[in-house]
Amino acid sequence: MGVRKMKKKWSCFVSPVVVGLVLCANTYAQAEELQEQKKTDQITTNYYQEDLISQVTSVSQFSDVQPTDWAFQALQSLVERYGCIAGYPNGTYRGNRALTRYEFAAGLNACLDRVNELIATATSSIITQQDLATLQRLQEEFSAELATLRGRVDALEARTAELEANQFSTTTKLQGEVVGVFSDVLAGDNINNTNTTFGARARVEFVTSFTGQDTLFTRLESNNISTPDLGTPEGNLFFAGDSTNNVVLGTLWYGFPLGEKTNVIAIAQGGAADDVTNTVNIFDGDGGSGALSTFGVRNPIYSQMDGAGLGITHQFSNNIALSLGYLSPTANDPSDKNGLFNGPYGAMAQLTITPSDSTAIAFTYINSYNSPLSTGSNAATFDGRTDAFSSNSYGVQASIGIGEKFVIGGWAGYTNSEFITSGGDVDVWNYAVTLGFPDLGKEGNLAGIIVGIEPRVTSSSVVGLDEDQDTSYHIEAFYEYKVSDNISITPGVIWLTAPNHNDNNDDVVIGALRTTFSF
Repeated sequence: MGVRKMKKKWSCFVSPVVVGLVLCANTYAQAEELQEQKKTDQITTNYYQEDLISQVTSVSQFSDVQPTDWAFQALQSLVERYGCIAGYPNGTYRGNRALTRYEFAAGLNACLDRVNELIATATSSIITQQDLATLQRLQEEFSAELATLRGRVDALEARTAELEANQFSTTTKLQGEVVGVFSDVLAGDNINNTNTTFGARARVEFVTSFTGQDTLFTRLESNNISTPDLGTPEGNLFFAGDSTNNVVLGTLWYGFPLGEKTNVIAIAQGGAADDVTNTVNIFDGDGGSGALSTFGVRNPIYSQMDGAGLGITHQFSNNIALSLGYLSPTANDPSDKNGLFNGPYGAMAQLTITPSDSTAIAFTYINSYNSPLSTGSNAATFDGRTDAFSSNSYGVQASIGIGEKFVIGGWAGYTNSEFITSGGDVDVWNYAVTLGFPDLGKEGNLAGIIVGIEPRVTSSSVVGLDEDQDTSYHIEAFYEYKVSDNISITPGVIWLTAPNHNDNNDDVVIGALRTTFSF
């Protein structure tokens, strides 16, 4: 190498960590400076002849090695554990000087000799030659048993791998909610039962997942909240119940993915439209949050979806989804003109478009049988009628976020119902405009205003079912204040002008104070 033309020659500095283990050394010189190289080699040779390398037993023997040196611990370990680090007779280590190949070979050889000596004599190991011999004898003596054990271990590993690949792990989350409500009619004449009332709705929910992608939802609930008797379904409270404290299975459904873009929900009990699709209203908190009234929670045409059945949602893209659903409130009733397909039902198709996270619009179609609207005038909800009817409902819902703290939305709904027994049909319209103020005053708060017309019969050819002659406006305002992560308080008022779409009725103002505890 010294006589060939080279542009560089490798070099490295002594690293006490890798002395005798990993060291690299090369020399550098130019062929044109051969004489200078020979001179350097001669100086190095004379240096080693004058200062013979000697073995040390403690790193403290080196006068030029300090505890603050970056490799002090490594050097100390090599000296005291293996004794294969050599220094110079003058008590120096010279860790920063260049290392020649000869020095590298000498140091490596010293370390290898020392390691071989330790292995052979086992003087610094807890395993002696006698121990090794005993282990060898035992291995030979129990070779059959070891082979059997090895086979059992292999079988166990195979079984474990199979179980891991087909594991059935169930995770269940317990959650719940208690809604307490004070309510009263604050203004309005000729209203029955105007005393202040207090009621509560309690729910305990079990949310279970078997695969991490599916959901089994089980809800137990009781509800004794009453809604003020106005002589019309208008203004009824969404969270009102049957005025009893009976605990019932309120909701039971199982949802799972069918491919990457399709989700399926099978509902056995208590299903509603919001289980199948997005109702596109920030006030839809299912009575525990958001709007107070049934009208303010979602477009009334959704109330025709109720009971047990099936829902499918296909996500064409991140912005477009199609939902299909079929629910029947008498699915478990085997009697005549009931059951899953021969009784009341609601079948829905909805296209939902979400251009952004804060904006959504939905187009909804619902075909139903014997499923009246849950709010509106007496005529619009077919109060007191027993003859069969079928309905086709059309709705459009929108919610547009303007900035982070203002959302404008609303809906329009049209229902055409044909009476099968008595003949004739009825047209029912409703619409609303909503203004939402998220995080008003504090993060997590929500203020809302709802102005609209509850379902109203605009035309009728059915004998004994007249159209509504006047127009009642529904005006609702509430402020949901978040006390903590688990408690919120919502005062609100509902003002109905000309209740039951009848100008002869005085305006009614309903006051409610809702407190929600969740866990």
